[in-house]
Amino acid sequence: MAEVKATLFYGVIAAFLSSAVLAFVEDLDDTFKDTRVNDIWLVDFYAPWCGYCKKLEPVWYDVGAELKSSGSPVRVGKMDATAYSGMASEFGVRGYPTIKLLKGDLAYNYKGPRTKDDIVEFANRVAGPAVRALPSKQMFEHMMKRHDVLFVYVGGDSPLKEKYNDVASELIVYTYFFSASEEVFPESVTLPELPAVVVFKDGGYFTYDEYEDASLSSWVNKERFQGYLQIDGFTLYELGETGKLVAIAVIDEKDPTEESGRLKTLIQRVAKEYREHFNRDFQFGHMDGNDYINSLIMGEVTVPSVIILNTSNEQYFLPDEPIDTMEQLVQFINSVLNGSAQAYGGDGVIQRIKRVAFDARSTIMSVFRSSPLLGCFLFGLPLGVISLMCYGICTAESDDGPDDIDALKRDGLTDEEEEEEEEERQHAAELEGPEDGENEEDDSGEKAPEEKKTD
Repeated sequence: MAEVKATLFYGVIAAFLSSAVLAFVEDLDDTFKDTRVNDIWLVDFYAPWCGYCKKLEPVWYDVGAELKSSGSPVRVGKMDATAYSGMASEFGVRGYPTIKLLKGDLAYNYKGPRTKDDIVEFANRVAGPAVRALPSKQMFEHMMKRHDVLFVYVGGDSPLKEKYNDVASELIVYTYFFSASEEVFPESVTLPELPAVVVFKDGGYFTYDEYEDASLSSWVNKERFQGYLQIDGFTLYELGETGKLVAIAVIDEKDPTEESGRLKTLIQRVAKEYREHFNRDFQFGHMDGNDYINSLIMGEVTVPSVIILNTSNEQYFLPDEPIDTMEQLVQFINSVLNGSAQAYGGDGVIQRIKRVAFDARSTIMSVFRSSPLLGCFLFGLPLGVISLMCYGICTAESDDGPDDIDALKRDGLTDEEEEEEEEERQHAAELEGPEDGENEEDDSGEKAPEEKKTD
């Protein structure tokens, strides 16, 4: 009896906690457009049939609970984009799930990993001011420990500061932006002139040069990643926006081998030791497994191996021979840079057709894996209807034929039998000679002139 009571007690507690967590995420409808203006909202636009949306759902409730418990001003909601398609279209929703932070008249898309910590980090970053102040050395050191990449504006009011504020408003979805005086930096940090924009990463710091680095926005977009990092599908998507080629060591971290470790180390060394040569054009990293790469190139990449991707035109490059030394890796990278390496893939017409077929097959397989019954309904029902229509068209004549023949037999003769009887009649008439009526007509029509006169 005591065990039953305990089970019921824990069940009630679990149900209460579950309902409390669910309460942190609000279900939104078409009235949301008018009521959202005064608040900051983090919204998940989803579709009920989407497998990725179902996978995100428990994470999303954790995000709501985390932001609520931390005192964040961000409110968390979710909207069925299929039920409120007009509202979703106004917010620019093109796929599922789509995560957006709505702040006043601005809408920021989240494109990072779909984990609780990453989404909460995004919400807190974008909800705050675009540029944050670093008032002391202690605060600077604290931020250096928290962030792998740190952008800082140093100096007073200037045109560069205005550009920096604009870039911060645009790219805050990706990274933090700070401002500080030169006194908050360690003595080892020396700046050639002020004002300046500095990025701290990879154990050092690098200064923006307006004449060599083009626009500030482009420079920040390229420098917002560490020189070497672990790459997944979301990271690779973001790297595509930098315009850089991506050099990747494809390895298996679950079953590490000596060859995998060697290629990973070579990529790391090139990223660090050849930064001045390759940083403007290349991003370096490693990827665990080849599943994503295989779907990207619609082929098979061996593990371990090295591949260079050009995400802007979907081209990729593979070394002609195994890479054993750093010199061979540098030579391969240089061959890609100067255009002498063989390029595969691309975005030509044939590749686009292959991509459509590949994506269609992948989508169908994804639907069947996530919901077999839904897949059978979506694809089986149209195929069944088409099959029935084709069967009806092909068998329409053969089905009607026997009925027509039976009807004709009941009435008398078929068309073929009537034709045969008519031929028999004509043949008999020719053998028997003309009938009396016909002879009289023929004779009257062929009388001689003398007979006509006598008559």
